[in-house]
Amino acid sequence: MVREEQIRQSKAIQRRTGKTFHLATRVLPERVRHATYVLYAFFRVADEVVDAEETPAPAEQRRRLETLRRQALGEESSDDPVLTAFAELRERHDIPASDVDTFIDAMLADIDTDRYETYEELEAYMDGSAAAVGRMMTEIMETPQADAALPHATALGEAFQLSNFLRDVREDIIERDRIYLPRETLRKHDVTEEQLLNFEYDENFRAAMEDELERAEALYREGVAGIDYLPEDCQFAVLLAAVLYADHHREIRKRDCDVLSTTPSLSAARKLYLLAKTRLFWAIERDPVAVFRRVSVVPYPEDGDAARDPGHSGPSPSHPSGASRRGGRVSGWLRGFTGGE
Repeated sequence: MVREEQIRQSKAIQRRTGKTFHLATRVLPERVRHATYVLYAFFRVADEVVDAEETPAPAEQRRRLETLRRQALGEESSDDPVLTAFAELRERHDIPASDVDTFIDAMLADIDTDRYETYEELEAYMDGSAAAVGRMMTEIMETPQADAALPHATALGEAFQLSNFLRDVREDIIERDRIYLPRETLRKHDVTEEQLLNFEYDENFRAAMEDELERAEALYREGVAGIDYLPEDCQFAVLLAAVLYADHHREIRKRDCDVLSTTPSLSAARKLYLLAKTRLFWAIERDPVAVFRRVSVVPYPEDGDAARDPGHSGPSPSHPSGASRRGGRVSGWLRGFTGGE
């Protein structure tokens, strides 16, 4: 049984290191929210082995990650409350050991790999660093249609990660000497690594960023299409997370894709605005795709010229099927607005 102290410490880690995800977590039902704090805290503990301000030598990083792997799988005891809580959580929710292994393997890859030749190589990394996380979330939500939900959870996890990579190009170079933009994309637009290391922005770099933004937006569309398969009490939180993470694309495009001069971020006011707006449209029609199309900045190709710009607030495009997947049912306008614990 995960104890209150373990939840408290896990929550503190998430609040400190993952403010966007923390906001979405807070609107999950309690049965999932507390488990999500533990899940996220485990990810951060592992990530900080390779990404802390002062990291040990590579051999020591590998040793620590292998120890974390054994502790997470319950093969070795730990006095770390986060690791103990995660091991209990994994067993209780039957989280596959393969997803834990895939995640730890991705952290190990960060020790030696700082460039990616193709998107396929980056995608293989993200399968551990992000997609496995989405699959674990599906398990702790106790999703009845898990087989149908998993491919979409994988896509959404990759979308979140890719948005972070595109936002953090400057930060990743300065703090980690890593470039997550695939070299094939850079070559396509005549962008050199030297240009990135010197933070030299030009139209070629903007074009490369647009390619990757569009790739991420395709993943959002695929991921959001599967939210309907999740338990009803979890759908709004996942939808909100998608809206929040995708909104980084608005910030990036506001700067004409110049993420070499500064790292874009969402203000607290913007996050709360998106929370309120998403809640409002969710109250009108509980269809994840319809609400995402109305609220997010992600375009849908079939909308053509009607695709909205980041400031759009007019009528939403029609649902692709012409109606909600749930028959377009409408709930009361006075649904309680709750964002707290």
